[in-house]
Amino acid sequence: MTGNKLDTLIHTLKDLESAVLAFSGGADSTFLLKAMQLSGIRALAVTAHSETMPADDLLNAKKIAGEIGIEHRIIQTGELAREEFVSNTPERCFFCKDERFGKLRDISAAEGYTSVIDGSNHDDLSDYRPGREAAKKHLVGSPLAEAGFSKEEIRDFSRQLGLSTCDRPSSPCLATRIPYGQRITKESLLRIERAEKFLMSLGLGTVRVRDHDAAARIEIGENEIAFFLVPEKRALISQTLKSYGYIFVSLDLDGFQSGSMNRGLASGMADG
Repeated sequence: MTGNKLDTLIHTLKDLESAVLAFSGGADSTFLLKAMQLSGIRALAVTAHSETMPADDLLNAKKIAGEIGIEHRIIQTGELAREEFVSNTPERCFFCKDERFGKLRDISAAEGYTSVIDGSNHDDLSDYRPGREAAKKHLVGSPLAEAGFSKEEIRDFSRQLGLSTCDRPSSPCLATRIPYGQRITKESLLRIERAEKFLMSLGLGTVRVRDHDAAARIEIGENEIAFFLVPEKRALISQTLKSYGYIFVSLDLDGFQSGSMNRGLASGMADG
């Protein structure tokens, strides 16, 4: 892989002169933040924090921004105060991003930044992502998507640049674990976060705990399903997740599938 694509991205960023980045600390936004640093433009990384973001992700975003050396700011967002969000329709993501991008646009206008950008990549364009409509509403650019960067290319370039996020798994909003139509609450988000953190502490890799009110449906990689065949481990998991408030604990035999909550929607739609 040549550096031509990265060079083009850096020149594109230079043309912006300054930008506020919606920064999650994931592989995409970290790679874009590094490109912003290489471009030399005036840059501000802003992480929006709320109950929908795991606490460990916030700590990671602070750590990564410090490693790169770009000014970093944390803001609080209030999507849980919006009925359109907590009612959890398939358009849920729009209202979350509307809240966040609106605050970033306000910062940009107040402090003289020319642009607001995010780390969406080209692969995201084929997914069902209502948040893209919020990006259009607030004139948020997506330089990685516009330059045609795939997730794989972002990871490859991140590896070349020595970024610690090159192999970091995706960590979408916790609300993506809740089926459409089931209300989103602080309590459900907390128990999802606790359950996933516990499962990962056992050495499992990709983990999603889908919250079906009283029931937890666990998704893991197919190569890890054998982990649950050990009676003692299975009993520990059941007991622990029930202590978090679940009545039933189950394992999805299909394994982890990004967008599994969209199975009842039109094909091609994906969530976290």
